[in-house]
Amino acid sequence: MKKYIKKYYKLFLLSIFFVTLEALIDLIQPGITSNIIDKGIAQNDINYILKEGSKMFIITVFGAIFALTRNIISTNVSQRFAYDLRNDLFTKINTYSFKTIEKFNKASLITRLTNDVTQLQNFVHGMMRVFIKSPILCIGSLIMAIRLNLKMSIVLVVMIIGVFIVISTNLKIGYPLFKKVQKNIDNLNSKIREYLGAVRVVKTFNRYEYEVDKFEHTNEELYNTSTKAMRVMSVFSPFITFIVNMSIVLVLYLGNIPTFDIKIGVIVAYINYMTRILTSLIMISHIFNVFVRAKTSYERVNEVLKEDGDIKENLKNIDRIDSIEFEDIDFSYNKDNENTVLKNINLKISKGQTIGIIGSTGSGKTSIINLIPKFYKIDRGTLKINGIDINKISDKSLRKSVAIVPQKNTLFTGSIADNIRWGSEKATYHEVKQCAQIAEAEEFINSFRDTYSTHIGQGGVNVSGGQKQRISISRALIKRPSLLILDDATSALDAGTEANIKNNLSKYIKDLTCIIIAQRISSVIDCDNIYVLEEGEIVGQGKHDELMKSCKEYKDIFKSQVNRSLGDEE
Repeated sequence: MKKYIKKYYKLFLLSIFFVTLEALIDLIQPGITSNIIDKGIAQNDINYILKEGSKMFIITVFGAIFALTRNIISTNVSQRFAYDLRNDLFTKINTYSFKTIEKFNKASLITRLTNDVTQLQNFVHGMMRVFIKSPILCIGSLIMAIRLNLKMSIVLVVMIIGVFIVISTNLKIGYPLFKKVQKNIDNLNSKIREYLGAVRVVKTFNRYEYEVDKFEHTNEELYNTSTKAMRVMSVFSPFITFIVNMSIVLVLYLGNIPTFDIKIGVIVAYINYMTRILTSLIMISHIFNVFVRAKTSYERVNEVLKEDGDIKENLKNIDRIDSIEFEDIDFSYNKDNENTVLKNINLKISKGQTIGIIGSTGSGKTSIINLIPKFYKIDRGTLKINGIDINKISDKSLRKSVAIVPQKNTLFTGSIADNIRWGSEKATYHEVKQCAQIAEAEEFINSFRDTYSTHIGQGGVNVSGGQKQRISISRALIKRPSLLILDDATSALDAGTEANIKNNLSKYIKDLTCIIIAQRISSVIDCDNIYVLEEGEIVGQGKHDELMKSCKEYKDIFKSQVNRSLGDEE
């Protein structure tokens, strides 16, 4: 948090200055009240009463001005702090590889960006208000009360010791409870996110009641943990009030004893100070409750900020991708490098080549292409781009040269043109139209009443799977990449449309290197080189005719698909 302290410490100290003045004015008032009673009312001196009353009024006006100024400053600082922290957290998350994001859990990252930052914002806001004012009032009231009557100060000392024992117990019990509450909020967010992402599947399989039961169970856990935390915390404030009120009763009793010789004005002032101490101690108890939550949130936010990002500075920039070389690469998705997904991968891709990668489901095809844009870190081996180790190339320049059409096509809320322009926000209407033509998308786009201005619902709910794929291909092409990766991107298209798209690609981008991931042999049959994957290993390499002679796995895939096609025809 040093960055934020350095940025806002001046305004923070200014707020502390005004809150200190506000507290000092609050401390002066009981003394004036005591003088009005003992010197003005007792001696029937109306002039003295008016004089002291005017003084109290002026002091109160200044106190209101100081409180207003402090509130404006503290609100501004806390809001700006939260704004900066959220931006920094979001920026930091953008430097993470997919593996790091999965380590934190997406729902947890959302909670840290929202709920946890809000807890810290409340703490910072409180520090410039009651968190500073309460200790000043407490200590100041204690000093002023001792000045009024030294004999009764022993009551205050005993009271404050008792209260601080209660507060320390509060802190010790509350911290683990609120830590558990934040984890339960993570779980709740995760369940909501999972449900909303798969709502169509839930409704299709009529599993609504099952999902409701799952949500109720998670919600109940949050309810029980929160209730337990608040129930434990709710005991402490009444307990503090009881201790202080018993102390006030004791002061009134001692004030009635002749040997103490205490005037009525002093007793009133003394009780006034004790009431202020009571208010301060209750607020201090509240401070510790807020601190417990803020401490938990601080640790969770700090975990995100301290995690090493994957975007490094002072790395080489490249203009385009001319060659890719995998050398003895092993890769796994978990941090312990267990369950290796890719084993001893060796392959070379040259400029302008069209490479096919084929294999059964779960063979590691997508994992290979996920390593090229540095979405994940390699466990063992070397990946070279243009002969340079990929770890020495900047992420931004590397990804600028790559366009990927993934298995799961994601469209965003907005028009069709807006979705295509995701690849290049400055693209002209003519370029958008040209890319749609190459992706064989223009025909269905023109069938819509609003053509390229047609609104796409969230996730592309109002277009078919094949239409999604063609819009996604258009989006990739408008980027004019040197490397295009089609990850099973034509699975929803018929063979004729797929062939037309492949023929159009070379006309649009000169020397385009293309990697086609597929399960259908028809998608890769005419590639310059085909790699066959089985359980994370390359078991065959070559053109279609060569693989039909030398690779059993490729031949089995071909036969199964040919037989299936013949069966369909029959």
